[in-house]
Amino acid sequence: MRSPLLVFALVTACASPAPEFFGATRHEITLEGIRFVVLHKGNAAEVIRMGYLGRAERGQVAELMLRAVAETTGCRVLPGTVVTGLPGDTGEARMRLACPAPTP
Repeated sequence: MRSPLLVFALVTACASPAPEFFGATRHEITLEGIRFVVLHKGNAAEVIRMGYLGRAERGQVAELMLRAVAETTGCRVLPGTVVTGLPGDTGEARMRLACPAPTP
């Protein structure tokens, strides 16, 4: 029988992309002591918060997720496009981006 603590530790130790983000560029960033993995593919991104946070510590996470995407990709998150697996989820989010045109 597997220990629930061991399973939890394994799940929170890695960031697996959603299928549409296979082959995406992976970025890692720490903001205000919270680690994020950002997966960037075309005009879309997925951001995953790493590690456990208690309920009281999650208040700023949604804003930090958007900042993590902007800082690592150089793109702007399009308003109204942020989708989470569960309403208010601070563990993972996907969004559409407006990225600058590549310079020739």
